[in-house]
Amino acid sequence: MFEGFERRTIETTGATINLRIGGSGPALLLLHGFPQTHVMWHATAPRLAERFTVVAADLRGYGDSSKPEGEGAYAKRAMALDMAEVMAALGFERFRVGAHDRGARVAHRLALDHAERVERLALLDIVPTRTLFEATRMDLAMGYYHWFFLAQPAPFPETLINAAPIGYLRTTLGRWGCAREVFPEPVRAEYERCIQDPSTVHAMCEDYRAAATIDLVHDRADEDRRIQCPLLVMWGEQGFMHRMFDVPATWHAKHARPEQVEARPAPCGHYLAEEAPDVVVDAFETFFGAP
Repeated sequence: MFEGFERRTIETTGATINLRIGGSGPALLLLHGFPQTHVMWHATAPRLAERFTVVAADLRGYGDSSKPEGEGAYAKRAMALDMAEVMAALGFERFRVGAHDRGARVAHRLALDHAERVERLALLDIVPTRTLFEATRMDLAMGYYHWFFLAQPAPFPETLINAAPIGYLRTTLGRWGCAREVFPEPVRAEYERCIQDPSTVHAMCEDYRAAATIDLVHDRADEDRRIQCPLLVMWGEQGFMHRMFDVPATWHAKHARPEQVEARPAPCGHYLAEEAPDVVVDAFETFFGAP
């Protein structure tokens, strides 16, 4: 995987970030979701590297990035700062961002806090964090139970996951309209390696605890701020988010100017980049290749 990419680690203000970089052209930062790592871009990054300088990074707490402790360590503001500093260290003052799931929440905050740095933004299969929490009802809570499970006080969720980490991972990857077969064996092995580290499990839980606490504080304080750059939103037509929300409408409503929002569904479940890589590559090349 990632043939021709260079692996690097970069020290930020609050973490050590593991990443791969490859290709040439305009800078494109790719951010992964839960319970994954930068490896989720294995089928798309090499193709995108034909037109862009691709940076695929592990979020703090995930993969081989460090797992800092402390209040606010997993606020999306702190995680977004990591990525702003990573891209500056690589020599990119302005860049494009494509992000999925948890990474898309980091990218949303990145586009607010570092608007002058983000040229174009693609968010895969999410609605804003505050929107999801405020719309919670029984069907959403059942489908997205992990938001409420992982956010429980430590060490309750950690203890349960660490008792059977691979089983938990496999169940999670099989949810939201996705067949297990879309994850090749080397990819599954990498995800399994990472989730067997208790510090990774704890960090994942801290990520979700932050979403239910400090992230909501920041989002409410910024409720009148809009994403300034062009925005592409994508979602899986067979996934859960599509059934619960009109995904592009949630971004039109308060978070971006309607004329700047492009919307594109994908014929798959939640894990777009692995289930429908051709669709994602085509959408990214078109959207990020625009002036």
